[in-house]
Amino acid sequence: MRETAEIGLNRFARRGYDLDEVSIVPSRRTRDVDDVSTAWQIDAFRFDIPLITSPSDAVVSPETALAVDKAGGLGVLNAEGLWTRYEDPTPVYRKLRDAAGSEGPPTALLQEVYCEPVKTELISARIKELRDAGATTAVRVSPQHTEQLAPAALSAGVDLLVIQGTVVSAEHVTTQGDALNLKEFIADLDVPVIVGGAADYRTALHLMRTGAAGVIVGVGADSFSTTDLIMGIRVPLASAIADAAAARRDYLDETGGRYVHVIANGRIETSGSIARALACGADAVQLGEPLRIAREVPAGGVWWDSVAAHPRLPRGGASAPLPPAGSLQQVLLGPAEQADGRTNLFGALRRTMAKTGYRDLKEFQRVDLVIGG
Repeated sequence: MRETAEIGLNRFARRGYDLDEVSIVPSRRTRDVDDVSTAWQIDAFRFDIPLITSPSDAVVSPETALAVDKAGGLGVLNAEGLWTRYEDPTPVYRKLRDAAGSEGPPTALLQEVYCEPVKTELISARIKELRDAGATTAVRVSPQHTEQLAPAALSAGVDLLVIQGTVVSAEHVTTQGDALNLKEFIADLDVPVIVGGAADYRTALHLMRTGAAGVIVGVGADSFSTTDLIMGIRVPLASAIADAAAARRDYLDETGGRYVHVIANGRIETSGSIARALACGADAVQLGEPLRIAREVPAGGVWWDSVAAHPRLPRGGASAPLPPAGSLQQVLLGPAEQADGRTNLFGALRRTMAKTGYRDLKEFQRVDLVIGG
């Protein structure tokens, strides 16, 4: 039963829950941590950890995408980012770090460096670089630029295509030319497509019906996001994940067995949040800001999301640099040297699953949950 509250005469709002309001309940069984698997598979691609990176230039370069691949996750490069606008973006990163100070580089500077046009030949070159290194390749395009930029990625042999915006729907209405028809677009492709973000059951189900292999749930809010402040949009992620998981189950019944993966994207900053997101029904998580403390990230500990550089309506700030807490391998798989839940993110997930007695991620999605407070 949906829990609603009356907020005024004849106006009701549904109660939603964030991840930090949900707790995982241990069961009667525990398990040896070496007998636990965090592997997941989307289409023909298998990964050792349920991680997709946020397509932020702050944390993803071809080098870090390859490092994420070696650690067992999926690195997603932004096809509209610095690496496809500049042949060598190293001076741009240096300029942003030098301007960061104690409050992060100013929004105007972010907008300035992203004024350089995207070059389709660089999209192809970056994908080839990763393919030649043996990595599973994935790039993100925004819905409004999909038809323009996706052909370059596809012709370069990208393995997975990510179509991602703050909010994505299967039915975009416009009087300004033709809108992208996701269902028709995906039907013509030979590669799996991940789309998002979705915020509720209906949108998630509609996106699944486009033929997508995965649906991103959440609007990508992080510690520096101002989407709530500017647009009034906030997604209680625990509830959104549970809604999308229900849509996944109903779509599975509707199609007689087609499984669409749910990927959680929001303020997931610690290993405990990762475990909660998966316990609510996600198959994987999308992380960006938590990776900025890895030694290999290109921005040297500075963080910004792609929407922070929007030319007309930036919806987020950039951070001051943080010192590295270790290598990317340590951040993802340990060992942890601090007890703050920000390193050994997926080693901690394995231990949570062991403490609650589950062998794999599909089993773990059935763990009992309680609401605190």
